Amino acid sequence: MGVSEAGRPLRVVLAEDSVLLREGLVRLLEEAGTTVVAAVGDGPSLVRAVSQLRPDVAVVDVRMPPTHTDEGLRAAVEVRRAVPGTAVLVLSQYVEVAYADELLADGRGGAGYLLKDRVTDLDQLLAALDDVVAGGTVLDPQVVAQLFARRRADDPVRRLTAREREVLGLIAEGHSNTAIARVLVVTPGAVEKHTQRIFAKLGLAPDEDRNSRVMATLAYLRG
Repeated sequence: MGVSEAGRPLRVVLAEDSVLLREGLVRLLEEAGTTVVAAVGDGPSLVRAVSQLRPDVAVVDVRMPPTHTDEGLRAAVEVRRAVPGTAVLVLSQYVEVAYADELLADGRGGAGYLLKDRVTDLDQLLAALDDVVAGGTVLDPQVVAQLFARRRADDPVRRLTAREREVLGLIAEGHSNTAIARVLVVTPGAVEKHTQRIFAKLGLAPDEDRNSRVMATLAYLRG
């Protein structure tokens, strides 16, 4: 883990305003084989570092100076606009849903949102980094739950059955069909049928599975 598609260590820009946590994460990530090319403490510094250094992924806290509300998440959205294709993993103690769908607005994936207290080991963090760098999406189940709670009445996701919504929620968390089958205690073939029905009901072409999964996640978030 922690290796780019080119076979070199992942290059990471880290944005975290807590000095102790920032330095701790730098040490952990570098000991795990990634290269932290910059570690900053505010949103503007994050945007500058990504623009200048072009890392594989930016790891971003949500609440940073000066107001400690959503500066980090807004900076993450700006990073995606300034340097398209940059993978972003939001790592926070808080769920801030206002900008979450903007991280996926281009439909290309490469974005994640995990809660610090629920990242139980380094391997979980490294796996999430690998997933977003590969173009996937990784969402904490609590983030998914809060996003689902604010759905519109005319949301197309409401066309799904309870089981299909359950499958879509697991897709949004970044699980593969095989992993979903294990969670739901069903066969991979059953999961495949569910995903194809989900794509059809959401009006998504089934010809490119990864893109359809990203777009399904986006539909889930945008409700």
